[in-house]
Amino acid sequence: MTEMLPYLLPLFFIFPILLFFLRKKEIAPSSSCSITLPKSYPLIGSYLAIKANAHRRIQWFSDIVRISPAATLTLNHPMGRQQVITANPATVQHILKTHFSNYQKGANFTGTLSDFLGTGIFNTNGDTWKFQRQVASHEFNTKSLRKFVEHVVDSELTNRLIPILTSASTTKNQVLDFQDILQRFAFDNICKIAFGFDPEYLTPSLDRSKFVRAFEQANEISSKRFRVPLPIIWKMKRQLGIGSEKQLREAVNEVREFAKNIVREKKQEMKEKASLESVDLLSRFLSSGHSDEDFVTDIVISFILAGKDTTSSALTWFFWLLWKNPRVEEEIVKEIREKPEVPVYDDVKEMVYTHAALCESMRLYPPVAMDSKEAMNDDVLPDGTVVKKGMVVIYHVYAMGRMENVWGSDWAEFRPERWLERGGSESSKWRFVGRDSFTYPVFQAGPRICLGKEMAFLQMKRLVAGVLSRFTVVPLSHLAEHPNFISFLTSQMEGGFPVTIHPRLPSPSH
Repeated sequence: MTEMLPYLLPLFFIFPILLFFLRKKEIAPSSSCSITLPKSYPLIGSYLAIKANAHRRIQWFSDIVRISPAATLTLNHPMGRQQVITANPATVQHILKTHFSNYQKGANFTGTLSDFLGTGIFNTNGDTWKFQRQVASHEFNTKSLRKFVEHVVDSELTNRLIPILTSASTTKNQVLDFQDILQRFAFDNICKIAFGFDPEYLTPSLDRSKFVRAFEQANEISSKRFRVPLPIIWKMKRQLGIGSEKQLREAVNEVREFAKNIVREKKQEMKEKASLESVDLLSRFLSSGHSDEDFVTDIVISFILAGKDTTSSALTWFFWLLWKNPRVEEEIVKEIREKPEVPVYDDVKEMVYTHAALCESMRLYPPVAMDSKEAMNDDVLPDGTVVKKGMVVIYHVYAMGRMENVWGSDWAEFRPERWLERGGSESSKWRFVGRDSFTYPVFQAGPRICLGKEMAFLQMKRLVAGVLSRFTVVPLSHLAEHPNFISFLTSQMEGGFPVTIHPRLPSPSH
């Protein structure tokens, strides 16, 4: 506790001021009809506005950054802390590529997530990050991707997902949480392709495993550390072992034990077999001379986070959007029916309209809504915003998909055609037209751009083909009103995605 004493004086000083403001005026959430930039006060900054909008944090940040000059805002926090939030593609290019070395995962970020992610690839810089990225890159070549689609994903789809959906389609009024189903599907896949380990989590019983409950709790509590007015608050709770920090420690212990068991089993397997039939990601790391158990455990946890929660988040909102936009669903089903019943790697790659629809869905509901970097030295952003050493710069992916000057006045519409153009005539095939990664940083950009981007698209397109060729996914009626988009380290649909499954009627020509 002695090392915390220097922090206690400002903490005790600021609380009476906060209480004074809170008692003086009732905090009302800002109306989306009258968006204004937040007021800032001495010592507490814009804490009142941040607190008032805590229930819609992502959406509020998006609202205020979109009305800010150059789509960039400096937000004041208690005790003089400041952070920059931007939805400007030029600024994103500045921090993620042009001045990459100056914008890193700083001590604030890595320290906040270290209990959960350790020194895994998403929570480290420099040589440690370069090493992990270099080893991981071997797993994303064409041969590995083809194997992933034609063996791992197809097996999970045919032997697990389709039977569960078939059963639900023949059982009257059976409701499935499709978000949970998609997370299970992705979890099995990432474990099989990255670790050569099958957790068999997508099963008819759909019992929630102790590990997954712990993983989700660790994700949520770690993420919420960023939202406390002063970091010292969660640090004190951790030191005392109370409240959410006690829950986090227990959850992290469960997660790390699960990941360590995967590492130990792989080490034993490598010891017993001179040459493994398939070289997975974990085997590559263990063969690289970095066999320290804690270090490799950190890597395992990071890859579970990347593989389990990102594609499942994207697909959850994708299926909801299809239900709201039946025209788009019809176009996708039409494209699927032009492919073989069991599409192979090349067939999946050629699903251009489906690819565009997935991009459009992630534009509106990105799996990672915001990401941040910390300035290593003073800097000036392209729009003139001054960034001091140690300041955090957030690029707001959710807001960037809603910029009218980039996407047009119809930005709120789900329209895959904005990603497509005809080859030459109206009768010619669609051709996909991508956006640069600084305008559309759903998969990051610059040197840290997502290695698994193509693998994610292949997995999602294969699942979409397998599901929509056989079934119609119908959300429960209350989801006609907009479900709540929430975000921790990855985004989710609050309360799950309850659906019923119905057999798809064959088209007249079939």
